Amino acid sequence: MIRKISLLAGFIILSVLSFSQIYDPVSWSFSYEKNASGNYDLIFTASVEARSHLYGMDIPDGGPIPTSFNIKESDTYDLVGEVREMNEGKIVFDQAFEMEIKYFSGEVEFRQTVSSDQDHFSVTGHVTYMACDDERCSPPQDEEFNISISSGEAIQDNALAEGLEVEAERRGLLGLLLVSLLLGMAAILTPCVFPMIPMTVAFFSQGTESKGKLFIKALIFALSIVLIYSSLGIIVSLTSAGAGFANTLSTHWIPNILFFALFIIFASSFFGAYEIILPNKWVSGADSKVDKGGMLAAFFLGLTTVLVSFACTGPIVGALLVEAASGSVLRPTVGMFGFGLGFAFPFFLFALFPSVMSRLPKSGGWLNSVKVVLGFIMLAFSMKFLSTIDSVYGLGILTRDIYLAIWIVLFFLLGLYLMGKIKFALDSDLKHIGIFRFVLIIAAFSFAVYLIPGLFGAPLKGISGLLPPESSARFDLKQTNTPPLFAPITDLTSVKEGPCSEPGYAEKFELPYGLKGYFDLEQGLICAKEKDKPVFLDFKGHACSNCKEMEAKVWSDPRVLERLRNNFVIIALYCDDRTRLPESEWVVSSVDGKNKKTIGQINTNHEIEMFGTNTQPLYAITDHDGNPLVDPMAFNLNIEEYIEWLDSGIQKF
Repeated sequence: MIRKISLLAGFIILSVLSFSQIYDPVSWSFSYEKNASGNYDLIFTASVEARSHLYGMDIPDGGPIPTSFNIKESDTYDLVGEVREMNEGKIVFDQAFEMEIKYFSGEVEFRQTVSSDQDHFSVTGHVTYMACDDERCSPPQDEEFNISISSGEAIQDNALAEGLEVEAERRGLLGLLLVSLLLGMAAILTPCVFPMIPMTVAFFSQGTESKGKLFIKALIFALSIVLIYSSLGIIVSLTSAGAGFANTLSTHWIPNILFFALFIIFASSFFGAYEIILPNKWVSGADSKVDKGGMLAAFFLGLTTVLVSFACTGPIVGALLVEAASGSVLRPTVGMFGFGLGFAFPFFLFALFPSVMSRLPKSGGWLNSVKVVLGFIMLAFSMKFLSTIDSVYGLGILTRDIYLAIWIVLFFLLGLYLMGKIKFALDSDLKHIGIFRFVLIIAAFSFAVYLIPGLFGAPLKGISGLLPPESSARFDLKQTNTPPLFAPITDLTSVKEGPCSEPGYAEKFELPYGLKGYFDLEQGLICAKEKDKPVFLDFKGHACSNCKEMEAKVWSDPRVLERLRNNFVIIALYCDDRTRLPESEWVVSSVDGKNKKTIGQINTNHEIEMFGTNTQPLYAITDHDGNPLVDPMAFNLNIEEYIEWLDSGIQKF
């Protein structure tokens, strides 16, 4: 959700993660408890690091590796039913796999009921799982468990993890704080708030108080505003029900319909259809306390400022709370604290330095224009809630084409409004166009034009997170028999030189764009030595969405393809393949001393032994013996940097 708020504030928060460590964001604990029927519930608890997610148990064919439980059969107990997910989870449309996929974040619980007539028995087995974040995926992992059950109190076989990675969560909250801070500052420019600045300055300019007392009064005034807005966030935080509540807000049709309706109501208010105001007696009561003066008056001035400005700040606060409430329980409080801080800070400066007032622009029709522009943006974002319903429930009504058509019309109308061709009830006549308004006009029309190719199949990568999936488009020139408009013009099937020998596992694996290579490390290294070429190692996975994204957005570039075909021996190592090999081909790992019995386990072990990481994608350029020539490359959609990296490996060789 933070990407939507970030776009509203005008910037994008980038998060760059390191690949130089073993990536396994899930820790498991196993316990049991006796249920009402006298049987036992085995409890499998997964603690998933912040920013990562664990896939659900029911994943369609062709998707990522699902979470599964293998419980060893025994004469001492019987399984009652199947393993069940105790959390609601989140269902999203994954563009890489072109399917809806369920995943979990935070703490996740699975249960399996067993019955037994024994006083003491043990249940053994293992859980297979896979986890990903925005940039990398772990290979499938097997976590063994041995749960000892007795007729006494429930015990845990292994302790719960000490906690989630708080640093990543802290970064997410910091991003929300910064966005909220900017929105609070932007609210100053609305017509309900801007004219209150002189009133505030007049209050602090009266009398002959010392600078110390003036500072304290200004501080009390600012803190009162922060406290009032933070209280709203605290109320939402305390009344939400944690992760399940957030998942419901994100995916269920009822809250999404309500949020859509709220955004429409807020937008209509900004267009001048009506004002969202608080009861007049609240404002009058707070204002009467201000007249009494003193330090307490500074607090009531802050309260009056919040109440009077609610007609303009209410829709912004409401929209921010909707977004913030869709995450952890701390987000509403952090969001409202940031908004209050951003809103109060300019007032605090004006109270201390009243001379700044002379540099501010005068009130006028431009203030209402700020509201109307926000109204257009709210209308655009309201469509996201309808799109969520359409995607999650598979309605197929709000397709990508219709969604984009609505956005194009909205931003085209926004441009016309800024030009003065459209007027709302509270707008004044536009006598001339200033530089800043002119820049906004260019931005509005440019964005509308940018969206138009999306109607014909352009990916619109810059805002793909806000749009319905490309697969929902009903009209896509890339799916017709005519040459695609947005694909690279290159021959994707020509091969300059084939491999030295028939690649092993060629019946199971393939490389994109007609590239030729190997799928076994030793066989590929032998061929590289015969051809005297450097090795291009591609650690990838069937279920690695980022691997597919790299191939679609980077490898498709003709310059990258030319280098891969002509200058390297490619070895693609699938780290999530579950093909079990004959015992003679098993490998004993030098890392953990265990037998690696599948293709995926062996390739993952190669990656760990060679580069100290198990994440995909990972690309490496080595010599004939597998020694790295340059530092490995992880997920990176910058084509120029990728080409520069390939060239550096060729030159080093």
